[in-house]
Amino acid sequence: MTLKSPVQHIQITKIIHYDVQSNPDLLAVEEPLEIRLEFGRLAERQQRSLSVTMRTPGHDFELALGFLFTEGIVRSVQQIDTIKYCLSTGKQEEFENVLRVELKPEIQLDFEKFQRNFYTSSSCGVCGKSSIDSVKMQCNPIQSNIKITSNSIHNLPQKLREAQHVFEHTGGLHASALFRPDGELIILREDVGRHNALDKVIGAMLSKGEVPLSDYVLLVSGRTSFELVQKAAMAGIPVMAAVGAPSSLAVELARETGMTLLGFVRGGSLNVYCGEQRISGV
Repeated sequence: MTLKSPVQHIQITKIIHYDVQSNPDLLAVEEPLEIRLEFGRLAERQQRSLSVTMRTPGHDFELALGFLFTEGIVRSVQQIDTIKYCLSTGKQEEFENVLRVELKPEIQLDFEKFQRNFYTSSSCGVCGKSSIDSVKMQCNPIQSNIKITSNSIHNLPQKLREAQHVFEHTGGLHASALFRPDGELIILREDVGRHNALDKVIGAMLSKGEVPLSDYVLLVSGRTSFELVQKAAMAGIPVMAAVGAPSSLAVELARETGMTLLGFVRGGSLNVYCGEQRISGV
């Protein structure tokens, strides 16, 4: 099966002062992904549509796994039987845009408990959720004694940018990456949605049985929203850094869970919003 490309080739008109040129260009692909959930005992199986998210194709199974985990629907990859594309939808526009996650029969799921309006867009991961109570998940306190130097943190954005292969060609994607405290890049994922990029990272690590991620540092390419901190906290990530600014709710949740939250990591400077005990020399 040929998977969809994360980039699209187009022809554009480029104007430089008075010079008009016809040039090839690349765009980051944005398409919907519907996640369907199959669950229940063998004699009582149900299939329900859970979420539609606008994403960049690629690592879709990781995205689904990370989403289910960070939303509290599954606790481990062992609770999942299979993840696969629905190839019999009969609609060309849904090709590789609909996938089904089949939970193991012994997993008891109260679907109504999770049936919130899960429509998400590439700009906002929690749009449509009915109330703040439905948005906020129960995150366990983060347990980690890792330390990282400010010098290592300053080097992370450059390493992130050098590894963003699709962004290099399109300039239109967010990225999330996990590093070891010494600055070694472990995994990076890109997506038009910042929440999707993080779900892909968490889903990939969950599939390897490496969650909680208590020995890693997370760097995200943009600002830090409440939902990104929540997803990181669900995965047990002790240090989260961002090139941009955090929101007030993001800082509040980071403090509640015991996370180290850093912002404006660029140009040899950074802000520590909470959890400074994990930064060596502070």
